[in-house]
Amino acid sequence: MTASPKVYVIHENSAWLPPLRAAFEAQQTPYEEWLLDRLTVDLSSTPPEGVFFSRMSASNYTRGHVHANHSTDIILRWLEAHGRRVINGSPVLQLEFSKAAQQIRLDQAGIATPKTVVAVGRDKIADAARELDLAPFIVKPNQGGKGLGVQLFASVDDLEQVLAGDGLPETLDDVWLVQEKIATEEEHITRAEFVGGKFLYAVNVFSGGSFELCPADACNVDFAEFCPAGSNEASEPVVESGPRFEISDIPDLELVSKLESVLSDNGIEVAGIEYIRRPDGTPVVYDINTNTNYNAGAEEAAQIEAGGMETIAAFLAGELSALTQAQPLKATA
Repeated sequence: MTASPKVYVIHENSAWLPPLRAAFEAQQTPYEEWLLDRLTVDLSSTPPEGVFFSRMSASNYTRGHVHANHSTDIILRWLEAHGRRVINGSPVLQLEFSKAAQQIRLDQAGIATPKTVVAVGRDKIADAARELDLAPFIVKPNQGGKGLGVQLFASVDDLEQVLAGDGLPETLDDVWLVQEKIATEEEHITRAEFVGGKFLYAVNVFSGGSFELCPADACNVDFAEFCPAGSNEASEPVVESGPRFEISDIPDLELVSKLESVLSDNGIEVAGIEYIRRPDGTPVVYDINTNTNYNAGAEEAAQIEAGGMETIAAFLAGELSALTQAQPLKATA
């Protein structure tokens, strides 16, 4: 007997799943979770029927899941080889793991991004900062997540002192982005959310000077815990209160249209895209997060009936319904 199709959620952090589980259960959508890190997979086997949704996060290694990159890539390619419906598949996974690759795609689409010099190898970071020739500047891991490892420097001399003291964290790929710090007159960054490749809403994130911008309820922690190591007099003040999120009532629809095209061109179906607005009003996009989370408090305050996770669950249920109607199984169990 063949099992009935269901939604499969591919992930590595169970702490982010309760809202999605609740949405599935409320909508009575059958689902199963696949937590990927260390595993074995028989490539001659056939995967189950269903809809497969990748929620793999670039910050996986910060939770000890150092094998998640490879295990997820293999599983997604295996599913795709068997023609399974995969949302945010293997090409999208590569973008999730590389901020440099994201910026290349954004630049190709004519979307403003920060001036950036990439350093491959820790010993090239100072050279990249000199080539950037801007101050202050930001150094961030190519594979990051939640703003972890992002540091602000006033000068190359300050950077070299931190490098000499081994003040930068270890990363998986030892690739770094050295970027201009975007000047802005706003007190927040903006994150545009997309489900099914279509705009859902924009949320303003008031970071209080921290680089910790995770919108998930599980990430509502004090900023003091995330004061960037090696921060100096160039850093913004860090406040000892949780982040604040507000749904924007005036989204930038011109930018939204361009971002929808970027998502379509790159096969990205679920994402949160972050940007900062320069004093002249130009939005500068600096991150595509294909493992997006939502803040229930902000959604409730904005009186949004169907929040992000409910919308994702409904989208996945629709894809599952389309699959079962197009390819009904002869036998179920």
